[in-house]
Amino acid sequence: MTTMVKDKKQVIDDFHRHDNDTGSPEVQVALLSARIAHLTDHLRIHKHDESSRRGLLKMVGQRRRLLKYLSGQDYKTYLEITEKLNIRRK
Repeated sequence: MTTMVKDKKQVIDDFHRHDNDTGSPEVQVALLSARIAHLTDHLRIHKHDESSRRGLLKMVGQRRRLLKYLSGQDYKTYLEITEKLNIRRK
C-alpha cells in the first residue's frame, strides 16, 4: 500500500464513529485537513501551481462548510474536532 492509503486509513480509524464509518462529518473534516496540509506543503515548493492552489481553496471551503454543519448539529463534537486537528475557530 502507498503511504497516502495508509495515512487515510489511519485518519479514518482516529475519527470514525463506528467500525464501518467513512462518511461522517468528523471523518470528512479530518481527511480534508490531511489533504490540505499535504497540498500546502506542495505549494510551498511549487509557488506557481495555480491548479493546485484552486483545488486547495475548494477543499478549505468544503471543510469550512462541514465544520459549520457540525457546529449546528453537535457543538461539543465540533469543539473536540477543531481542538484535535488544531483548526482555528471564529
